Amino acid sequence: MPYSSGTYRARDRDRHWVRHRHRDRVAGDRGRGARDRGQVAIEYLGFLPILIIVAMAAVQLGLIAYTAQQAGTAARAGARSASLDEGAGQACAAAVSDWLADGTDCGTAAGGDEVTVTATVDIPSIVPGWDFGNATKTATMPIDH
Repeated sequence: MPYSSGTYRARDRDRHWVRHRHRDRVAGDRGRGARDRGQVAIEYLGFLPILIIVAMAAVQLGLIAYTAQQAGTAARAGARSASLDEGAGQACAAAVSDWLADGTDCGTAAGGDEVTVTATVDIPSIVPGWDFGNATKTATMPIDH
């Protein structure tokens, strides 16, 4: 059933009105968008220091865990060496990574049939001026007769 000419004209008029309304709305958005240009970049720059601090904290936490692991390795190596009556100092320092060896100290305590070695490794800091102290681990081994 064909549409009457009056109905068709009303629909055509509605389409024309909708098309122009949409164009006006887009033009209005374009003007507002010019004021917002660069907003994302400014927000990113404001958030960047927080990202850097979180990244540095994660690296420092990993460095602390690695130093504690190295102290445990040094204590076990020193106790093994001392139990064989070879001295703990040399083996203790050799068990640590080269860049941590300067801040490594091993103390030996013999008692009865066992020897206890305590390794202390200085925790490096990625932030100058901050001191995180030392990582200390102890290992005990029976003396080999």
